[in-house]
Amino acid sequence: MNPKNIETFDRRSIPSSARESNWIAADGWALRRLDWPFLGGDSRGSVLFMTGRADFYEKYLETFCDYQAAGWNVTTVDWRGQGGSGRCGPHQYVGHIDDFSTWVADLGYLFAQWRKESAGPHIVVGHSMGGHLVMRALAENVIDPDATILSAPMLAPAGGGMPPWAAQLAAKIMCWTGRAKRRAWKGNDNPLEPDLLRQRLLTHDADRYSDEFFWFAERPHLRLGPASWRWVERAYSSARKLSNPFHLRRVKSPVLFLVTALDELVDNARIEMVHQLLPRSEVKMFGEECAHEIYREVDDVREVALDTSFEFLDRVAPSDDRI
Repeated sequence: MNPKNIETFDRRSIPSSARESNWIAADGWALRRLDWPFLGGDSRGSVLFMTGRADFYEKYLETFCDYQAAGWNVTTVDWRGQGGSGRCGPHQYVGHIDDFSTWVADLGYLFAQWRKESAGPHIVVGHSMGGHLVMRALAENVIDPDATILSAPMLAPAGGGMPPWAAQLAAKIMCWTGRAKRRAWKGNDNPLEPDLLRQRLLTHDADRYSDEFFWFAERPHLRLGPASWRWVERAYSSARKLSNPFHLRRVKSPVLFLVTALDELVDNARIEMVHQLLPRSEVKMFGEECAHEIYREVDDVREVALDTSFEFLDRVAPSDDRI
């Protein structure tokens, strides 16, 4: 990691050397894409970074900068239905999807194209919901990166004290009663203003948290609120697909899990179960100093997360493996 990079990078501006575009999925859906190549000679390789639920790539510009400064080409897209990639339901601020397999298919199609056009080794990084979808794509042999990093992956939702079957049944009932595309929980009363409770769940760094609201003002179409009841129901269904030991034991990619012990948004027990089943898996556990958005935490936490990530990649995907 380059400490000077943290001090000088403007998190509220798209770098001049990065290119924004649209990537077209197999069915013609346009997903917003950002490519930021390494410009200092031969690259270290290429990273495909997949963000979490309701995210948009501007939130992670600083982390892209850290990877790019370390020699990596960086590519990212907003998931279908969020950020700058349109909406899958009738409500602009409700995150809706018909089934998580739609996202897995998008990722597989993107990965195949990206791998052909970019320098190796090829690394996939997934955060939260993005980590869930990356893990599903690995388990289902849809993607085959040289290494994978999952930041606080939502391999199963936290559940809120309910057993998964009960939470899914409750969501199914809401869908059966015609509320499939409606929001599953109440949003912030002031969606354009920082929410201290939400910040506590995501990061201890108030400045980084406030970046999100800068971008909402700058690019209003990026804002998304609660998930739909269909999203909730399909999340539990998709989580069951990540419980198949046969599929998990076939994953070839080495996987690094970045996890925080006090995460209130994901099920850490499920992460541990998956970790134990994967042939090549490592876990870096953070404590109370770290909330859900590990790469957007305070500097001391970010430095450990980045150093752990780069050390892992140096071991499992050395630069002389480039193709």
